[in-house]
Amino acid sequence: MIGTLLRIGWINMRRDGVVLALTFVLPIMFFSIFALVFGDQRNPTRRVQVAVVDEDRSAYSTAIVTALQAEGGLRVRLTADPDNADRTLDRQGAQDLVKKGAVPVAVVLPNGLGAQPGFWGSGARPKVQILADVSDPVAPQMVLGLLQKVSFTASPASLATEGMAMFEKYAGPLTPHQQKAKEEWLKNMAQGRGPAMTNASEGAGFGLATEIVNVMQPGGGDAATISFYAAGIGVMFLLFSCAGAGGTLLEEEESGTLGRLLSSQAGMRGVLFGKWLFLTLMGAVQLTVMFTWGALFFGLPLVSHLPGFAVMTLFTAAAASGFGLLLATVSRSRQQLSGLSTIVILAMSALGGSMFPRFLMTETMQRVGLVTFNAWALDGYLKVFWREAPIMNLWPEVAVLAGLTAAFLLLARRFARRWETL
Repeated sequence: MIGTLLRIGWINMRRDGVVLALTFVLPIMFFSIFALVFGDQRNPTRRVQVAVVDEDRSAYSTAIVTALQAEGGLRVRLTADPDNADRTLDRQGAQDLVKKGAVPVAVVLPNGLGAQPGFWGSGARPKVQILADVSDPVAPQMVLGLLQKVSFTASPASLATEGMAMFEKYAGPLTPHQQKAKEEWLKNMAQGRGPAMTNASEGAGFGLATEIVNVMQPGGGDAATISFYAAGIGVMFLLFSCAGAGGTLLEEEESGTLGRLLSSQAGMRGVLFGKWLFLTLMGAVQLTVMFTWGALFFGLPLVSHLPGFAVMTLFTAAAASGFGLLLATVSRSRQQLSGLSTIVILAMSALGGSMFPRFLMTETMQRVGLVTFNAWALDGYLKVFWREAPIMNLWPEVAVLAGLTAAFLLLARRFARRWETL
């Protein structure tokens, strides 16, 4: 008897493709996505794009730039236009690249750096500025570490001289034998040979004088960061809401209401348009409530970004509504719709950035994420709240979302034909 029950259970599961996918496919899919995303965070071959501005133009600053270009973990950009090598970057140009999201970090080597390539003590040394988009917390720290590394190798003679001065200061006068060894060591270091001193006494300021500048939020705060999470969570649950609300088509089919609607003047096109319009309005209200909550309780800067927010919310809700209707017309029952929407929406959210920011993914994963609805919606919200882009700069995201809306509705109309033949 037990064997028969097991056999029946297996047959029922095998016949339901959605249950099979939820049981076996979805866990493997999520494991693979997060393994690719998080597993690559320690990948030494991951390269960070960095813009470099050399205001000093000294031999020392030139050596730093050359050393940065030789680092395998960096992709150095020295020009404002990648296609024009004559247009070298200045400080403002580098800052604009960071603000636009072209690079996460820019390094500015200031005037006077070569005249005072000090490594110990604070003094009045010029500070190297690291202009950072702190939405990527990894890139600035990585660039800072590599910058300190190459600063030591760029001026071995200065490093050796200062190192021995610090040694004499804290260790006392040298013996004749130590003095001879010092002179030989300095000679070797000046010629680029021999090991460099890599530490100093405790409490001494050690390394290149640097300063990380948050160009996205000069006054500090995390309001724009909150906007990202509001958008990510809001878009994911918007998709679930639209898919669930689109399922009323299946309920109306079972109750016979859909047949009466189709026999009216509205027809299938009218029914789908009415459903889509309602879902769009519902989705816009849902996103507005989410962002309003963030503004009231978490300081999200909604009022100052209302025009861009309104544009993105309208097109995001329209595309999500079309997607919900497509899932409903493809499904044969509420149960199938529930399982299908869970699989598709969770996969899209993982790849598209709702669960993990795309700007922390590898370039390959970021490109893969562009096949999802979430990625374009979130990129638009980031432009509005994080980069404070004007409305005209939202046209790529708006164009894609409008195209997705049209495609979803056309496909939904195609799959809805099965109800017209009943």
